[in-house]
Amino acid sequence: MKIAVASGKGGTGKTTVAVNLTLSVAAPARGEPSESVQLLDCDVEAPNCHIFMKPKVVSTKTVTVPIPEVDGEKCDACGECSRLCQYNAIVCLKSKPIVFAGMCHGCGGCTLICPQQAISEVGWEIGVIDQGTVGAHCDFAQGRLKIGEIMSPPLIRAVKRTAKQDHLVIIDAPPGTSCPVVETVKGCDYVILVTEPTPFGLNDLWLAVEMTEAMSVPFGVVINRSDTGDNRVHEFCREQNIPILAQIPNDRRIAEAYSRGEVIIDALPEYRSQFDTIMSQIRRQEVGRRDAQ
Repeated sequence: MKIAVASGKGGTGKTTVAVNLTLSVAAPARGEPSESVQLLDCDVEAPNCHIFMKPKVVSTKTVTVPIPEVDGEKCDACGECSRLCQYNAIVCLKSKPIVFAGMCHGCGGCTLICPQQAISEVGWEIGVIDQGTVGAHCDFAQGRLKIGEIMSPPLIRAVKRTAKQDHLVIIDAPPGTSCPVVETVKGCDYVILVTEPTPFGLNDLWLAVEMTEAMSVPFGVVINRSDTGDNRVHEFCREQNIPILAQIPNDRRIAEAYSRGEVIIDALPEYRSQFDTIMSQIRRQEVGRRDAQ
């Protein structure tokens, strides 16, 4: 399975859930069998899972996207490439085209349409992927977007290509509901939406639910700091028939452990059952859907 951990807004505890869920599977309670699991940090603009996972990084790979390069000797400034590009990544004025690499989506259309065959493609670095291990049963990968780059989906796709087919894959998604999140959730078997019981949390959960339903991906909700705020998130989930996978209380000890870069299930073992329950509920829902088909 591929399970994405997402949220409509930042700061809800998405990384906390992703990291603890991963490690609860890789290093279960005594007597339970271990399972091979892989954590992918696709929040490439601000990856932070490594702070808690502390992986042994074994490789770092540069990721590039193809962008156009114009041969000034062949180009006659006809403007066909500029008219084709919907993102204004290549603009033709009275002289040869100007390329804005940060806006290019790498579709290759300008290369194909050029009558003079004056455009070729070169690699443009957008970031790197770090891969490593955490203990005997856990693999790790994260993307780091190059400073100044504005398009993260190509790097997110590259991180997702490192997913191992024989592992349970848990993906820490970027916050929000925009293109990077859609790219992360695409192709996943299940989505955990992490929220908090506040008006802002409810509004952004509603947006995240709409996005996930539009993508036809099964999902459930984890309510973090569940004993604060009000009960409108609970009512929303009940009215929409959305399963609440877990409720994590506003425990100061969790915040203190987080500030030290510690994992909840290690610092506070009594919370391990919360993450075991999340995983068992997801598996039961998956079995139910398969039986229904």
